[in-house]
Amino acid sequence: MIEQFIEQIPKAELQVHIEGTLEPELMLRLAQKNGITLPYSSVDEIRRAYQFQNLPSFLSTYYAGLKVLVTEQDFYDLTWDYLQKAVAQNIRHVEISFDAQAHLARGISFATIVTGIHKAIEAAEKQFTLSALLIMCLMRDLSEDAAQQVLLQAQEFKHWIVAVGLDSAELHHPPEKFKDVFARAREYGFFTVAAAGEEGPAEYIWQALDVLKVSRIGYAIHCVDDPDLMGRLNHTATPLTICPVSNVRLGLVKSLKVHPLKKMLQEGLFVTINSDNPAYFAANLTQNFLAVHAALKFTKAEIFEMVKNAFNASFLDQEKKEKYIAELDKFYKQAQKA
Repeated sequence: MIEQFIEQIPKAELQVHIEGTLEPELMLRLAQKNGITLPYSSVDEIRRAYQFQNLPSFLSTYYAGLKVLVTEQDFYDLTWDYLQKAVAQNIRHVEISFDAQAHLARGISFATIVTGIHKAIEAAEKQFTLSALLIMCLMRDLSEDAAQQVLLQAQEFKHWIVAVGLDSAELHHPPEKFKDVFARAREYGFFTVAAAGEEGPAEYIWQALDVLKVSRIGYAIHCVDDPDLMGRLNHTATPLTICPVSNVRLGLVKSLKVHPLKKMLQEGLFVTINSDNPAYFAANLTQNFLAVHAALKFTKAEIFEMVKNAFNASFLDQEKKEKYIAELDKFYKQAQKA
């Protein structure tokens, strides 16, 4: 049964915002601990509030929820909670994004944020068959000067942070706005990624590729609007971190049945599936796979291809990639016999 295959296959997740894994139960507990008043009185009330019309309406709720994260232990608990859920989904490797600027603006130190997250990763790697890497995202609705300042802080923690990304409200904030800071990030030795073509046009994907020179593109659903761009992405085998349930929940795609994911895969694009903000969209990585299969009828071979893409697109060293891919290949061969 393909649903069981999806649940059991060893997976990798490349686009998940750690702040977007904040479950209502933990939000309420941290609010009480830190003496913070929320506009919600119960878990059910929080879940009812998670109805978004578009990306800006989601972001306003998302950033409001962050204020419960105050101490290093809070960031540890948040990350540990997500990593336990990842293990339960047979996720072997995850690349976690975090929004440093959203916390710095509240007076939380960079060291508090990254140390709490890193300690949870260390604990999970010791206890489980799991690896994790960190991506610091820059908020595109803030200035490039602000991005340059936080990049300097990230450099001090380069031993813990593997890449620099670009996220937040996309419209009217083209990638080219951050040309200089991404050039500096590459000089510092960071990998680079960027969200582009989510609510923004295909042109933003071109800019992410040619101006920011990123290794991976997040979302990228508007690439299907530009045949030349589709050809470019195919030719360069640029990894795309697709977040299908997120796209529907934010009103960017009408339904999963009309999501361009299958077309992108059939056109030979290097697509991966990811959860993005699983607590807010009520869909973890496994549930994203199950949802797109139900809507688009992916075969086991197509599911396997997208999972393998994720391991290959990761920022793991080659030895670790090969180890995980060997496990994946073995699982798939056994599943074919079953």
